[in-house]
This record gives sequence, structure tokens and C-alpha cells, in this order.
Amino acid sequence: MEISIKNMHEPTAARYCIRCGAAMERRFIASEGRERMVCPNCGWVHYPHLKVGAGVLIEQDGKILLVRRAHNPWKGAWNLPAGYVEIDEPPEHAAAREAKEETGLEVRILGIVDARFFNDDPRGNGLLLLYRAEVVGGELRTGDETAELRFFAPDEIPAELAGGAHDVLIRAWQQRRTGK
Repeated sequence: MEISIKNMHEPTAARYCIRCGAAMERRFIASEGRERMVCPNCGWVHYPHLKVGAGVLIEQDGKILLVRRAHNPWKGAWNLPAGYVEIDEPPEHAAAREAKEETGLEVRILGIVDARFFNDDPRGNGLLLLYRAEVVGGELRTGDETAELRFFAPDEIPAELAGGAHDVLIRAWQQRRTGK
């Protein structure tokens, strides 16, 4: 299976060497079979990493909680409550934190549901980890990043879904519930 690395050059590619400050050059590294940004001065090689996102699957009465995005990318589209994992936090903590920030709900993480690669986000390629969660407190309300919150039945899923693997994970949930 071949995966597109269409975002490899922006925004994660190093332009200047972090060791010596020289301008980086794109070079094909035969032993790896791919291009990398390499410092022509000291030889340091930049290895870009995937962005890691974490989100929650909150179900109520057979419906899934989705949030309408208030900002780009995908402003106005629906996605799962989710966000990027900070460098110093476990992904499941990030999922619970993002749920609180975006929905006002306090959740308990019950386990991982799925993990999906994405390469359609203009901020960079990544991996979205989805956790099943149950509400343990808080009050449903929009946050700074959310324009609207709503529970959707499998046959009510909106057509306008955000990328970044949200669309794939929401459709997978829908298919599990409907068998279609």
C-alpha cells in the first residue's frame, strides 16, 4: 500500500539546520529510498514526524456527539471532539482535555477505538487516535473552537465532515451502526 506524503515539505520540513544554521537542501537518500532535508554543511538529516491527534467517541441513546468547527481548516464542517496531543501528555489525557475544551463535558476514557493516518490537513500529516469515552460531569456547551454541538443518529450524519481522519472515523462508526 502506497501512502502519499504530499505534505512532507510544508510545514514540517526544516529550512535551516538546527545544529549549524546552514540552509537545508533536499537530497535523495538511496538507503532510505526517499528524499530528506539534509544540511550540506554538517550532514544533519531532518526526519519529520507525524502530528498526533486524540479524540473521543461519545455516544448517547445510539447517537454520536459531533462538533461543528468554528475555525479553519474545515470551518463549518463537523468532526469528533479532538485535538493535537501536547509533547508532554499521554494521548488519552489529550482526548479528555480536548473533550472538555470543545464540549464542556468531563469524560472518562474507556479505551481506544481506532487509529487512522491522515494526509489531507494543511497543517501536516498525522495520526488520529480515537478513544471511547463516557460523560462523568460538566455541561454541554460550545468552546472557542466549536460553533455548534449536536448528537447525530447513524442516518443523520451530515454530509459536511472535516478531514484529518474525522470523516473516515465518523463513517466507520456509521457503518458499524447501520451495517451499510
